[in-house]
Amino acid sequence: MAGGGKRKEVKKETGLGLSFKKEENFGEWYSEVVVNGEMIEYYDISGCYILRPWSMSIWEIMQAFFDAEIKKMKIKNCYFPLFVSSSVLEKEKDHIEGFAPEVAWVTKSGKSDLEIPIAIRPTSETVMYPYFSKWIRGHRDLPLKLNQWCNVVRWEFSNPTPFIRSREFLWQEGHTAFATKAEADEEVLQILELYRRIYEEFLAIPVVKGRKSEMEKFAGGLYTTSVEAFIPNTGRGIQGATSHCLGQNFAKMFEINFENEKGEKGMVWQNSWAYSTRTIGVMVMVHGDDKGLVLPPKVASVQVIVVPVPYKDANTQGIFDACTETVDTLCKAGIRAEADFRDNYSPGWKYSHWEMKGVPLRIEIGPKDLANNQVRAVRRDNAAKEDISRVNLVEQVKRILDDIHQSLFDAAKQKRDACIQVVKTWDEFKEALSQRKMILAPWCDEEEVEQDVKERTRGEMGAAKSLCTPFDQPELPEGTKCFASGKPAKKWTYWGRSY
Repeated sequence: MAGGGKRKEVKKETGLGLSFKKEENFGEWYSEVVVNGEMIEYYDISGCYILRPWSMSIWEIMQAFFDAEIKKMKIKNCYFPLFVSSSVLEKEKDHIEGFAPEVAWVTKSGKSDLEIPIAIRPTSETVMYPYFSKWIRGHRDLPLKLNQWCNVVRWEFSNPTPFIRSREFLWQEGHTAFATKAEADEEVLQILELYRRIYEEFLAIPVVKGRKSEMEKFAGGLYTTSVEAFIPNTGRGIQGATSHCLGQNFAKMFEINFENEKGEKGMVWQNSWAYSTRTIGVMVMVHGDDKGLVLPPKVASVQVIVVPVPYKDANTQGIFDACTETVDTLCKAGIRAEADFRDNYSPGWKYSHWEMKGVPLRIEIGPKDLANNQVRAVRRDNAAKEDISRVNLVEQVKRILDDIHQSLFDAAKQKRDACIQVVKTWDEFKEALSQRKMILAPWCDEEEVEQDVKERTRGEMGAAKSLCTPFDQPELPEGTKCFASGKPAKKWTYWGRSY
């Protein structure tokens, strides 16, 4: 992208657009949107990306919300090292088998080989739990509830995609230990609800809450719950965030024991849960359009951009003053607003620029607006224009921003719901899969049947798998058969291709 800034100056107003359309070439469109929208910059190590301020600010807004919520739950932040010794990492067999292909190893220091290679954390269960066993002795040490905001490394070789699949990403990971299973079960769902709120209340993306199959659950855990999103354009589900009950498996491996009130020995029950910068990629994929990013107002670092539109003989200073005043008024009311006073760009170029960056609302002020003590408000999501009086500016802008959030959510839900198909048979399933649907099917809940579905659907697009069994279960009539095996069905499960 060298010399990008230079080239832009001579670009005509129309020269700012994207070269790919979302409907026609989704992958290229996505890459172009995240770069041109100034979310990321490509880095010289494949699968690693620079998060620019425009995306980092979105992460910080979600972080502020989530951090405050978990503190209300008496969860405390901490920080553990990035490095893991191989002996500890390999302690829980299923767990390390789940992560082995993605673990990055440090083997050298300067020119000399390390005697024992050191792993970089792909997740921190094995980093933290040896110390849980040290800190937890009796029932008074429980519950132990920790969280860390950090980076993890998973050395993916298939198809890296900014935000969605990168070799290093940012996340929070919560790790908690309880005396009873009931307490662990309760927390799993409390955290899952916070993840739903991040997607629905902040990112305006509808998600399904549910439980993962045995095959898709967290390696080494007892059960996994998740919020699942869907990308209509690619017909792929995407795991939005996960909340795992680890049971007592890790407690056994790492000897995390405690003595209860009666002096009896017991093993703790544990959870781990995480959401990552992947959330930002899902937001771009769901809401973005052929003009670029579309940011939901709650997470946009600039919610309102104010653009002066002076004509040749206009009272330019008056227009500029009105812009400054508008920004001040909005900022005082807690709305994130900025003005674009750059004089080397035309208003039309600025419109395209801020549209590409996804700013929810644009306010234009020209001579006519100045004369009428009004501003023109233009929405990013549907391009609707509205003249609003400067007298009750704040109330009007708040109303429009709320409406944008609701409209984005409703449009995303409508598009997703149109992709959901209920099937009963294998033929219907194959047909729905070829039409890129999110498929709800009755299932016998047997692991080899899911394995078989994967094998039978392997192809250029990638195999289908179970996405989740929704908590919100439709009625399952007596005698319903599994779509894949013909055995008696036990539950309704979502299936599809996924990221």
